Amino acid sequence: MAKFCTNCGAELNEGQDVCLKCGVKVNKTPSVNTDPNAKSKMAAGLLGIFLGCFGVHNFYLGNTGKAVAQLLITVLSCFVLSVVSGIWGLIEGILILTGSINTDANGNPLRD
Repeated sequence: MAKFCTNCGAELNEGQDVCLKCGVKVNKTPSVNTDPNAKSKMAAGLLGIFLGCFGVHNFYLGNTGKAVAQLLITVLSCFVLSVVSGIWGLIEGILILTGSINTDANGNPLRD
């Protein structure tokens, strides 16, 4: 698992004591996810709950195929079937917030 500097976000090598980019001493205690570019679990969950019928949360997480499907269901049915994709988004939003869905499309863990 890659480690990142808590000060500047630069990737650290194994056993490195000081960040080569900013010079800050590296904390030796491992953390769950220190990647500064990790997607937010809270943002993805709330996007799923409030804008799930448009697939915005799936676009955010990189799941483009599912996102396009949700968007097309909503738009091509002239919003008649938006309830279906809205329920789909609501369920996925809840699953994201509860931790059942905890990675993005690339397999990177979501940060809290």
